[in-house]
Amino acid sequence: MSGDYAATDVWDLLSERRLDPFLKAAGGDRDAALKLYVWSSRTAAVSFEVVGHLEVLLRNALDRELRAYFDESSIGIPWFLMPVPDGADLSEAVDAVRARLRPMKRESRHQIVAGLSFGFWSGLLGRKYEQLWRDCLRHAFPNSSGQRKQLSVAVEGVRKFRNRLAHHDSLLNVDVPFEIRRVIEVASFIDSSAAKWLQEVSTAMDQYALRPIAVADTAVVAAKDAWPLYQHCNAYVCQPGRFFRPVERIAFYFDSHIQSDIPRIQYRRDNVEWSAASADRLRKSVDVMDRKIARVIDESRSHGWIAGSYQVFLLTHAGDPVHRQLSCPLPHRGIGRGSAFTQRQRYVSLHALEVSTTTDDL
Repeated sequence: MSGDYAATDVWDLLSERRLDPFLKAAGGDRDAALKLYVWSSRTAAVSFEVVGHLEVLLRNALDRELRAYFDESSIGIPWFLMPVPDGADLSEAVDAVRARLRPMKRESRHQIVAGLSFGFWSGLLGRKYEQLWRDCLRHAFPNSSGQRKQLSVAVEGVRKFRNRLAHHDSLLNVDVPFEIRRVIEVASFIDSSAAKWLQEVSTAMDQYALRPIAVADTAVVAAKDAWPLYQHCNAYVCQPGRFFRPVERIAFYFDSHIQSDIPRIQYRRDNVEWSAASADRLRKSVDVMDRKIARVIDESRSHGWIAGSYQVFLLTHAGDPVHRQLSCPLPHRGIGRGSAFTQRQRYVSLHALEVSTTTDDL
């Protein structure tokens, strides 16, 4: 029993399939899994709040520019009832909202605009509205690069995150810090003060920091030579036979900071011969991992790595869906000989890295 309820009864009502990811993360403990489930739900709720604020900012900014472009005040017809450039059609989405509002006698301009979905506004930034972007929509984002694709990709990413939240999906494997940063970035494209306000009122990261179970899934490695190599070829290379606990990720401790990139391990191989002949042999292989290791050997040798045998971890890079990036490198404040955060490797959780401001928090 937990309090005055039976975890097993709650479990059956919520369903085994829904709670299975939480059970695995909790090491088979149902009470702990339910706590993790609650954490995920609460994180989703406060994340949905900040996405909701952005949705209002976004639609109001786009609506403002469309009103001006179609000269609503003079013509007297709402922009969403007029034809748009390139023959793109808005009527289906608009008609659906009007049909829903009509029986309630709420078919006003304001209610129609408010009733259009996030997907509608995201869609307006798509390729088929390129002319509309050039004519007016770009003015809704004065702090952006002015490139439609930049906004389209960012807003579409927010839309997908919103849908995940709305459908009560698990956030166990969602990069919540990245998603919240993207929401605030889109707000900053619209107005810098709005973005600062959004950052101040959002409690998403406060709630995210309360995760009850966080597995030590990341090895932080000393990376004087390894970090520059990773930047060139998305791999970590170290001495052969070196022991590592089972981990999902590598983090790099370099220049008294844990660097922002926290790549996921895609493949690991030990005792790789580090020579031109070995690279040539691997390059001719039908195995894609062989060919990737060949490229790592070539790249490292061009930067002065000597012949011998090494252990290789092939890693993700920025842009990969499972890659993670901290908002900024984490500084280590130790001073003097032997005070480095790690001389070889230390194990921490990705979650701890995401919610820390310095290595003291780890």
